[in-house]
Amino acid sequence: MMQMLAAGGMPVLTDGQRVPDEDNPRGYCEWEPVKLLAEQPAHIDEAEGKAVKVISSLLTALPEGREYRIILMERPLEEVAASQISTLRRRGTSEVSLDPAEFAATLQSHIDNVFEWLARQSGITTRTFRYHDVLRDPHAIASQVCEFLHAELDITAMAAQADPDLYRRRSPGGATL
Repeated sequence: MMQMLAAGGMPVLTDGQRVPDEDNPRGYCEWEPVKLLAEQPAHIDEAEGKAVKVISSLLTALPEGREYRIILMERPLEEVAASQISTLRRRGTSEVSLDPAEFAATLQSHIDNVFEWLARQSGITTRTFRYHDVLRDPHAIASQVCEFLHAELDITAMAAQADPDLYRRRSPGGATL
């Protein structure tokens, strides 16, 4: 989604510190200071008028008193778990044997908590887009993103960023697009 926004002309707050790798061959649109949001919430001021990637566990650290439009990307948790476990193992950061089903259940509990928190917040508007829908019909999703953000972006350029070849971690039984 961040690559779609950037291609469409939305200013994206990123620092380029995480370069493309085997897990993400097109690179990461991340900004390191966002990881300090809980301790240094004023960093969010730098994101004014820009798109910034904030992982779900840091959403609760967003300072109050501002208006946020949050795009949530939804993907089958079995795929997310498989992808995360594969990345952890490849990087050697997980010595523990992780069970994909248990990990997916933990992720689901986390997501449920985040959605409950979001529902109680004023000043936060959210829209969820399914990963598979982005791959299936990127032009329609790009149009919906522009509508949600109240932004005039290049929908064709946004849609061109959706790359089914990057869809490598599929649900057991093989998800279809």
